[in-house]
Amino acid sequence: MSSDPWGRVDETGTVYVRTADGEQVVGSWAAGSPEEALAYFERKYEGLVVEIGLLEKRVQTTDLSAKDAQTAIGHLREQIDAHHAVGDLDALRGRLDKLVATVEARREERKQQRAKQSDEARKAKEDLVAEAEQLAQSDQWRAAGERLRALVDTWKGLPRLDRKSDDDLWHRFSHARSAFSKRRKAHFAQLDAQREDARRIKEGLVAEAESLSGSTDWGPTAARYRELMTQWKAAGRAQREHEDDLWNRFRGAQDVFFAARSSVFAERDAEQSENLKLKEELAEEAEKILPVTDLKTARAAFRSVNERWEAIGHVPRDARPKVEGRMHAVERAIQEAEEAEWRRTNPEARARAEGLTGQLQTAVDKLRAQIDQARAQGNSSKADKLERELAGRQALLDQALKGLQEFGG
Repeated sequence: MSSDPWGRVDETGTVYVRTADGEQVVGSWAAGSPEEALAYFERKYEGLVVEIGLLEKRVQTTDLSAKDAQTAIGHLREQIDAHHAVGDLDALRGRLDKLVATVEARREERKQQRAKQSDEARKAKEDLVAEAEQLAQSDQWRAAGERLRALVDTWKGLPRLDRKSDDDLWHRFSHARSAFSKRRKAHFAQLDAQREDARRIKEGLVAEAESLSGSTDWGPTAARYRELMTQWKAAGRAQREHEDDLWNRFRGAQDVFFAARSSVFAERDAEQSENLKLKEELAEEAEKILPVTDLKTARAAFRSVNERWEAIGHVPRDARPKVEGRMHAVERAIQEAEEAEWRRTNPEARARAEGLTGQLQTAVDKLRAQIDQARAQGNSSKADKLERELAGRQALLDQALKGLQEFGG
């Protein structure tokens, strides 16, 4: 008979293994010595040790599912319970029990991790839906469209939830995208219609601008071009493929007109500058008439200057007030001399002046007599009042006498 700490072979060749529940039959051996029998079943035990070690490592270091791990543990436990190996089978059972606990712990950990990931995914998708619903009302078509596309990519990268929750959130998300697309499509359809209207309007403006480009009615045509420009700006933009071409035609027609006008005005400016020089010479000649000493000679001289003045054309607008003002000053001086001569030689006016002067002189003399009488009577307040009245009458008399002197006496 042969034995070791964990098993033995009896004289009949039966192999036993020692366990906590007593000896268990491992099998029979008749092909060799008892030592060879024990060695054979010990090797089978070592094989179980290796398998359990590998399974422990897989559970700890890989993503082996709990179900697959439990299946492998059950298979190993069946082999141990069959007692077809010699060794510390109870120790192997203990290792399997620990491994079961480890698998359960890993299962619970993964369950909690999945629950956490699910909560995070739910929150992330709810946030995506909320942002998409907000973007659905945006008028920032390019930026909002790009952001919605980015949200779709983000959604695809998130884990799925339970079917109902995932479907409900996706429905809201998809509805928000559809609502934005519908609004954007309507906006651009309206914009296309507006641009088509703008194109028709601008084609009409271009046609009129081109018809006016040869006009020589400078003022009204320039004013009409300004009106056309105002209408152009109010019309809005046409389609991109038409806008630049229409603008080039519109601007080109204006350039033709204004270039022609500038050429004509340049010639006119040169002519008016020469006219200004001539009128300045005439204004200088007219100013030499002053002061007026002989009214008849002065009138004749001014008439000669004025006739030559009228024969000269326009001068530059900004120089006109000054040069015309010089002529007007001479003309006013001659008119004032004529008025003074008329007043001096007008008998009716002289008679009226003499009558007024006489009336004022009488009133002044009367007031002086009244003042002397009041002083003599000792009535100072009355005398003072009469003197104030006398001052006013005297001033009028002095003015009337001055006017009378203009009549030569």
